[in-house]
Amino acid sequence: MVEVFVAAGSNIEPEKYLDRALQALEGRFGPLKVSPAYRNQAVGFEGADFINLVVGFDSDLPVEAVRDQLQQIEALCDRPPQAPQWGPRTMDLDILLYGDRVSDLPGLVLPRPDLLRRDYMLRPLAAIAPDLCHPTALRTMRELWESFDAGAHSLQEITIPRCDLRRQPESGL
Repeated sequence: MVEVFVAAGSNIEPEKYLDRALQALEGRFGPLKVSPAYRNQAVGFEGADFINLVVGFDSDLPVEAVRDQLQQIEALCDRPPQAPQWGPRTMDLDILLYGDRVSDLPGLVLPRPDLLRRDYMLRPLAAIAPDLCHPTALRTMRELWESFDAGAHSLQEITIPRCDLRRQPESGL
């Protein structure tokens, strides 16, 4: 089994689609670790704020099969298959880490490079896996978050009742 961490985000009916995605993820992969949810401004385009969180689960599927499952869940959340990269979306599911795998395959770079640059990926991951070591930065998620320039960003932790039922206890981050 491999521990997988996935970023989930939406800026179109986010509460509805995050709940739907979490139900589907749990149905396909089993028990989830679910981070707090955070509101942040859209990055790369003008649009409604996103709500983002990170989920973790164990899987015995190859990384390509996990990616295929995530794309099926995005479709279940009404995301068109060829949705533009920079635009509003009902659901965006991105693999951040697949165990300690490092790869540079077309469409599947691991660990996800944005993880070290995007507070809406790093903070929720640090909340549910603070002692997890990043496979190339060789620092824990807690250390990475503590050294992150969080003041340059505007994350706001929010409550999503149905999603919060699946959350893990706070790690203090």
